[in-house]
Amino acid sequence: MKTLTPKQQALFTLLNEIGIISQLSSARFERMLPHGLTVAQFSVLNHLVRLEGDWSPARLAAAFQVTKGTMTSTLQRLVAKGLISLEPDPSDGRAKHVKLTEAGGVAREAALAAAGPSLGELNAALSPAEIDALIPSLQKLRIWLDKHR
Repeated sequence: MKTLTPKQQALFTLLNEIGIISQLSSARFERMLPHGLTVAQFSVLNHLVRLEGDWSPARLAAAFQVTKGTMTSTLQRLVAKGLISLEPDPSDGRAKHVKLTEAGGVAREAALAAAGPSLGELNAALSPAEIDALIPSLQKLRIWLDKHR
């Protein structure tokens, strides 16, 4: 069995730590989400608020790197809660457009407000200066990974 070079091992360790942090932070965040939201549902609402624009279910599935079936299930649950609407594409009757409702925007803001106190607790782990120092490198890594899907 081939072993990793020291540089490969460091990169593996970095990605492994990010994966574990993702799991732990998602579980923590989901416990405080209002409206019975899951992290997946909140992520769609957050995505629609942050990036606006025209989003089809297929485009969202590609952006989140999930199957169309998984995205359809998430979107159906958000429609049932009145947080998004699925509107027909006027030029293609088979296609749909995902629209954030006013209630969806309110739910996203409520989720952020609910997370606020817990986010403040992170100062016990990292100082504001450490957080500020981490963000540019993590953004650079995210951008690279996004470009090289």
